[in-house]
Amino acid sequence: MKISIFASICVFVFSGLAVGQNRSVYTSTKTGACRTIKQSSEGAGHYIGECPGTAGYKVQVLEDDLRQSINIITPSKKKFELDFWGFYSGFSTVGEKIEWRVQGSVPVALISRFNVADAEDSTKNTSYLIVSKISRTMSCVTDIVEPGAGQNETARALADAALRKPCKSM
Repeated sequence: MKISIFASICVFVFSGLAVGQNRSVYTSTKTGACRTIKQSSEGAGHYIGECPGTAGYKVQVLEDDLRQSINIITPSKKKFELDFWGFYSGFSTVGEKIEWRVQGSVPVALISRFNVADAEDSTKNTSYLIVSKISRTMSCVTDIVEPGAGQNETARALADAALRKPCKSM
């Protein structure tokens, strides 16, 4: 009987902890997965594509002068500009996969790979992970994770705490 009660208490306690944990949902920013909103080959070219997200959110991929960034579009069509190119001015690309950190079914953060070309040698890239907090009323970059061992795990931990953090200044 005591074992049964103890087991019931453990199940109750640990199931309560699992409810508060975030999980990952992945979406694509590949051109084929996104709807082209605007495109021009004039000059270095520019592009705006809208990619499906999760829970009614979308991601806009922006490219201008061989530099990329993303915007978050809420289910109510509110746009939040993350302005990645404000952090790094070199030629850049956004990774082809977005990691959404969701609590239940609600996105609370987004992790995006951001590849920046070296100013001295454009064949060399540095691959950062940019963490952004998400809510229906505001979204912004909170952290940038440098390349290294454990980069993905670090980004997830920062994403899970992002709602409690201030926006990162440029």
